[in-house]
Amino acid sequence: MIIPQSSFYSASAQTSQGITIAESDASSPIHLNKKVFSWTDRVYITIYAPDFNSDPNIIDEIGVTTDDKITVSTSGNSIPYRLVETGPNTGIFSGYVTLTGDPSLKGPTGVDGQGTNPTGIISTCNPTCGPTNGFLPASRNDGITVSFEYTRDRVVTGSGLIRWNVGNVQWLQPSYPVNGPAVVQITDPDMSLNPDAINKFDTNVWSDSDSGGIKLTMTETGPGTGIFQGTLYFTSDLSSAGGRLHVSPGDTVTAEYTDTTLPLPHSPSDQVRLIATTTAGTIIPPLEQTPASNPRVLDSAGNSLDRINVDQQIQIVSDVTNQENKEQPFAYLVQIQDSNGITLSLSWITGSIVPKQTLNLGQSWLPTTAGTYTAQIFVWQSITNPNALSPPLSLPIQVLPR
Repeated sequence: MIIPQSSFYSASAQTSQGITIAESDASSPIHLNKKVFSWTDRVYITIYAPDFNSDPNIIDEIGVTTDDKITVSTSGNSIPYRLVETGPNTGIFSGYVTLTGDPSLKGPTGVDGQGTNPTGIISTCNPTCGPTNGFLPASRNDGITVSFEYTRDRVVTGSGLIRWNVGNVQWLQPSYPVNGPAVVQITDPDMSLNPDAINKFDTNVWSDSDSGGIKLTMTETGPGTGIFQGTLYFTSDLSSAGGRLHVSPGDTVTAEYTDTTLPLPHSPSDQVRLIATTTAGTIIPPLEQTPASNPRVLDSAGNSLDRINVDQQIQIVSDVTNQENKEQPFAYLVQIQDSNGITLSLSWITGSIVPKQTLNLGQSWLPTTAGTYTAQIFVWQSITNPNALSPPLSLPIQVLPR
């Protein structure tokens, strides 16, 4: 049977053997389910060939004779293949091939450091494989090509790339309750070594309170998804064991993933360490961690002042509360500006405040000239690290002549 050339391809090239190869593009009858595959992916093949719908009442096949030969290939490997019609009288033929990786790329250490590797097997076909039992080895920088010789000396092809991927690790929430479950997710298609199975591997998780941490089993969410999740339990009362991690309120908890299957320009022996963090306990927005409130002016004995005179020593005071469940270093700054916005005084104190504690902090100032002034109050992490722990406060001060 002859299929119209215009329905198959828009460009062609002549080989030294005189076979015309039609280049795969949008007009090609051969379609793969992806443009880029991982080295152990499943490749779904569809060929639109209505002229091979020889009997409208049965499900036809292609790839079973010398007049409709199909070959599926990766670098240095190929198998003859057959596809079956998707239904009577559709003229659409389909099947899939499973890529099996190359165990020699990682050697004895494997992809997980524990010797786990893909199989790298290739199907033995007699005379053809398919439509779903084909296995082909694939490297980290490879390609897959499906060729269909639809009439003598005329071939069309469809192809896709095979590449390693950079993985990703994340917690599903920015914080988790102490004494409750938490979920880590790692996405890396290169670790889905068998698309028919639920694949697993271990990763490291630790907390500020337990730097040794635990080994957490990551389980694929479904066959061939390349998405792995692990659930662990935070505990403040028990030591770490199994899927349980000891934490204290406010701890940073870290999950680590070492990706050993990296795309070019990395070499097969390269690896990269990826981490993600979450918090044990409620996350407090930065400006609510150690807020200052109730700004006021007191005399040197701590009494409130209704009138401030020149050359009178005063205290600029506010209440600072640590809202977190951990000790918080701080710097408390007071800046005095005149009515023109010129800074006349800048002073500070530093210290540390325990969880849930409130301190009454103040800095002294001696006004030497009558006028209107503004006291600005800041709470920072430190003098050298001016990350604000509280919104700034502003307090007008009227100084009267003596």
